Amino acid sequence: MKTFKAYRTTEENGEYISKIEELSFDLLSNDVIIKTAYSGINYKDLLSISGNKGVTKKYPHTAGIDACGIIVSDKTGTFTSGDEVVVMGYDLGMNTDGGFAEYISVPVDWVIHKPSRFTLQETMEIGTSGFTAALGISKMLQMGAIPSDGPVIVSGATGGVGVYAVQILSKIGFEVWAVTGKKETEELLYKLGAKSILSREEICVPKEKPLVRPRWAGGIDTVGGDTLVNLLKQCKKSGSIATCGNVGGMDINMTVLPFILNGINLLGINAADTPMNNRMKVWELLEKYAEPSLVSKTGKEISLDQISDAIESMRKSSHTGRFLIKL
Repeated sequence: MKTFKAYRTTEENGEYISKIEELSFDLLSNDVIIKTAYSGINYKDLLSISGNKGVTKKYPHTAGIDACGIIVSDKTGTFTSGDEVVVMGYDLGMNTDGGFAEYISVPVDWVIHKPSRFTLQETMEIGTSGFTAALGISKMLQMGAIPSDGPVIVSGATGGVGVYAVQILSKIGFEVWAVTGKKETEELLYKLGAKSILSREEICVPKEKPLVRPRWAGGIDTVGGDTLVNLLKQCKKSGSIATCGNVGGMDINMTVLPFILNGINLLGINAADTPMNNRMKVWELLEKYAEPSLVSKTGKEISLDQISDAIESMRKSSHTGRFLIKL
């Protein structure tokens, strides 16, 4: 019986145990079978591995919400054996076994051809994090954001989403203010294109007034909670803040005044459920502005047997950039 390796999470007496297992090819029953080349570790993977039933309902399960690789077979005939492809979002790694495995099997509608400008490795260096950043920026641009409006801010700037948000916004021409609590990463953020560095404490401490003097024309928030509130309160008129994170809290405690007096826009980012036509437009933006070779220096390439250590690093917020899993 043919088998493959996967980093598998099992529920045992209320505890969730993750380890490398040998799985049968019989599990690969969807339209398309892909030999995985790379995957990445995202926050949602951490939740899945931890047993969060809001992400993954049934175990045993293989996490990994993004992956790239080479087509082995396609029942629908849409793709040809040997095609280089990317799968990102939808239900991958949530309730469908994901990219922390040597092979994945998914519905054909989830698969796209690898964007021509990037290698397979680069697509996963971008991964869900870079895609999320680009989706938020795309929404800001749709709302009319232009560099001449003034500086834009990126919270959690050294995280997977943040580093790409800084890099892409800078490449487009925006003056980027990056927020971080890691003093040692300031040089890196400047290399990515940041023009100014703000301390995490300056941005995350709640401001009591319902409106505060405007400082930025928009931004990308990866934190949530009081940080998001402060970004909204200090946004210039008609500006847009796109948000995708909740590590700082899921609640926002504020009045409606910034919205009805300053006309600001709060833009939600949901990368997983992005329709395919919008998904391809985001990849076009990435092909135009993203520089994986620059951002990849912020991350680390690991193997399947190093995932547990990487997950622990993410829990402690002691990492910078993205963990890239080479299969």
